[in-house]
Amino acid sequence: MKEVAILPDQAPVMPLPGAVLFPHALLPLYIFEPRYREMLAHALAHERMFCVALLRPESAQWKSEDDFFDVGTIGLIRACVGRGDGTSNLILQGLQRVCFADFVQLHPFPIAEFETLRSDNETTVETDALGAKVLELYARFKTLGRQLPTKIDRYVTDMTDLAMLADLMASTFIEDPVRRQQVLEELDLNTRLRLVIQYLRDETGNAAA
Repeated sequence: MKEVAILPDQAPVMPLPGAVLFPHALLPLYIFEPRYREMLAHALAHERMFCVALLRPESAQWKSEDDFFDVGTIGLIRACVGRGDGTSNLILQGLQRVCFADFVQLHPFPIAEFETLRSDNETTVETDALGAKVLELYARFKTLGRQLPTKIDRYVTDMTDLAMLADLMASTFIEDPVRRQQVLEELDLNTRLRLVIQYLRDETGNAAA
């Protein structure tokens, strides 16, 4: 049974270079900048949630909301260890795709009002075939010495949630953050699976079917 989190109407946003958080994925973070220490304190005092947004490739750092993508993922702080110097290590678990609708503040850290994005997860014969192709490509990754952690690897081949499968493969094996962002933003399941297949083929260095 899946745990369902009740999402707030607004949450802090952490724009990061190269980081795309997917639903169900775990993201370890080291919080050291003063503004993000403040963001973490805010999140811990409220719902223990904040969003991760990918910094646009042309932006070395963010100054406004135009410097990061407007689709991200809200996550729940699963574990947080504070250090004596004021920094913290935490594990953020992705919960839900979101689109930032408006910002109630930008500094010292953004707080966004957001809309949740629901995937179209209705499966067809084509969806099942695409899912089988993703698993075939995963088997190829394993022959190359790259595989998911043992606990996850055990149940991947029996996974019936193909939306979760697509997100898991994209999160783990697609290196290019902009490509991961494209997968994150794609709500049609068949199209998302096709993107994952295309990018996994590129990652294995073999574009053959």
